[in-house]
Amino acid sequence: MGIVGLPNVGKSTFFNLLCNMHVPAENYPFCTIDPHVSKVPVPDERFDHLVSVYKPKSVVPAVLTVTDIAGLVKGAAEGAGLGNAFLSNIQAVDGIFHVCRAFSGDEVTHVEGRVDPVADLEIIHNELRLKDLGIVTAQVDLRRKNVERGMGGKEAKEEFAALEKAQAWLASGKDIRQGEWSSAEIEWLNKVQFLTAKPMVYLVNLSEKDYVRKGNKFLEPLAAWVKARGQDDKMLPFSCEFEAKIFEMDDEAKKAYLAEKNTKSTMARIIKIGYHALNLCHFFTAGADEVRAWTIKQGAVAPQAAGTIHTDFLKNFIAAEVFTYDDWKAEGSNEANVKAAGKYHTKGKLYEVQE
Repeated sequence: MGIVGLPNVGKSTFFNLLCNMHVPAENYPFCTIDPHVSKVPVPDERFDHLVSVYKPKSVVPAVLTVTDIAGLVKGAAEGAGLGNAFLSNIQAVDGIFHVCRAFSGDEVTHVEGRVDPVADLEIIHNELRLKDLGIVTAQVDLRRKNVERGMGGKEAKEEFAALEKAQAWLASGKDIRQGEWSSAEIEWLNKVQFLTAKPMVYLVNLSEKDYVRKGNKFLEPLAAWVKARGQDDKMLPFSCEFEAKIFEMDDEAKKAYLAEKNTKSTMARIIKIGYHALNLCHFFTAGADEVRAWTIKQGAVAPQAAGTIHTDFLKNFIAAEVFTYDDWKAEGSNEANVKAAGKYHTKGKLYEVQE
């Protein structure tokens, strides 16, 4: 997931808190010039329980890779600010955390001179769309003459038609992921790696006061804007100010403060939502040597999942022996009990591996 937004909306502060790292977060645009990347563990109580039971020599949780990308500005698609470099960094990620600012305060300047998160999101989406339009227009212009001459045959003609359709769709002001595409068109369009095809999660950065009281005047219009896009994207309010405050506390002080304010940190939830936005899930292997969460795409079948452990398992797949975490825990966190209860199953090549 790449962290995207205008300058000074809290992207690098959020990244620091999320990843327990320290990259510059000063109050001026383009502070983050090179993308910063970190891998963060995906919180999972099941994994923690497996570790407590097996007490393994090695522990490998599921992780989400997060990239902090410098702030975009209006005109980035034409190269304004450090636009083209930033847009290339966005092209390299699989999904986007859109961070938008819903807090006021003169101590942190806003690049547009006002606080309006809906307008900020419009700017970002427009720049991504314009970049996609520029890329597909160049492809259409490059291929037109060859297709008109019949070069490449039917396949080239079909690919060109998909690109033209995408060009018209983007020119109408819509994102690629808002369109309806055939499986063949998706195959052609995936080659382009459109920015507006990527899954999105919207993170609304509030002041500590608004986060604790669970109220902010921008939340309702933001929710309406996200819903109107029709993609079922997630929107989460959070607060860098609040998270930074509890980040500095020891465990006892943090526990007391959260109880007093009747709230909790959002960071674990943000990581999980980002992970699932990429259509990822994981299965576990566990024993005295290692407890590990293996990340797979949702819908992966047993041989594909086995191949994440070792390619030989994919090539020579026979069967998968599986049982669910819930059954294992219900049977006293004991594998022998699971077998005795008839809850240990053998699955074939078409079995879709469950989380």
